[in-house]
Amino acid sequence: MYKVLTLNNIAVAGLRRLPRDRYEVSSESSSPDAVILRSHNMHDMTIPESVAAIGRAGAGVNNIPVSAMSDRGVPVFNAPGANANAVKELAVAGLLLAARNICDAREYVKSLTSTGDELAKDVENGKKKFVGFELPGRTLGVIGLGAIGVEVANVALALGMKVVGFDPKITVKRAWQLSSGVKQVETLDRLFKASDVVSVHVPLVDGTKGLVSADRLSLMKDGSVIINFARGGVVDSKAALQALNSGKLHAYVCDFPTPELIAHPKVIALPHLGASTTEAEENCAVMVAENVKEYLENGNVRSSVNFPEAVIPRADAWRITIANANVPNMVGQISTCLAQAGLNIADLLNKSMGDIAYTIVDLDGPVSEETMQAIRGIKGVLRLRNLGKPIS
Repeated sequence: MYKVLTLNNIAVAGLRRLPRDRYEVSSESSSPDAVILRSHNMHDMTIPESVAAIGRAGAGVNNIPVSAMSDRGVPVFNAPGANANAVKELAVAGLLLAARNICDAREYVKSLTSTGDELAKDVENGKKKFVGFELPGRTLGVIGLGAIGVEVANVALALGMKVVGFDPKITVKRAWQLSSGVKQVETLDRLFKASDVVSVHVPLVDGTKGLVSADRLSLMKDGSVIINFARGGVVDSKAALQALNSGKLHAYVCDFPTPELIAHPKVIALPHLGASTTEAEENCAVMVAENVKEYLENGNVRSSVNFPEAVIPRADAWRITIANANVPNMVGQISTCLAQAGLNIADLLNKSMGDIAYTIVDLDGPVSEETMQAIRGIKGVLRLRNLGKPIS
């Protein structure tokens, strides 16, 4: 029986993927095999040594101590693309809100107390205050052409905008999905110079902190718009406020309110609505539950942020998995231990990602505890799991 600790309310559609005859799912467990969460801050908790996998029902993993988990040989799974449509729709909504001054116009109408002909006059006078701009012919710059960025770029083209994109690490899969009408630029400076609106879709890592900076904002046309439904730290908020005050920016639309942003009349700040749809929550929960389940039962790794993709179809064989430091001769030492135990390797897959390597080994016989201890004794081995034979 696998024990799964949930740290947030996880969509039932996802939890149903963990069969009750093999999984005990609870919000309280002292020795769980896996943890599934959404926004709970794991940096402030003691993570039990029993935890073999962590699943984030969403894309960002800033609330999880990924580096510490890597050191323990624990994969951290997320759900890339599962909330792409939800975030795309919100980004497009943000674009329209800013272009047509919809939030300010709504507040103006709500403030009216007149009636009859006087109300009609106030309405007509009010519309002059909220003249906006249309999208066709304007240029949208998309930073990050992953699952969400690609969808935003394609929709903007359909709305008649010109679109430029920047992503030096775009995958072949996303490149196939990207419309041929999107022009890729080689530098961020070129993107900011060309764009009337910039929408950011990148994770918050050391290389993206303050990516939308004062220097880059200065390259934009007067009256431009920044849309940020990625992470708050990707945009230098102080620089954005200065650009709003100077008129360089017409609006800043974001999902990450701060007191300073909330107080500014040109900021449209929302309460982190990016993935807040029933469909997105279910999609994320289903994807992460499936990937955690596949790892616990079969050792296969899909959609992990700190482990390489590693999948071997499960045959009628005994299986062990090894997470280790990515150093030379690890597979050789593991193979030697198995050979000394008289075990024949039926299949083997070794993949690496940065400082982590991961090996799946299928064998023609069971692995003794003595052999397991010998493998654990190899310098650099972080975590060894004996999965036995497939669950029938």
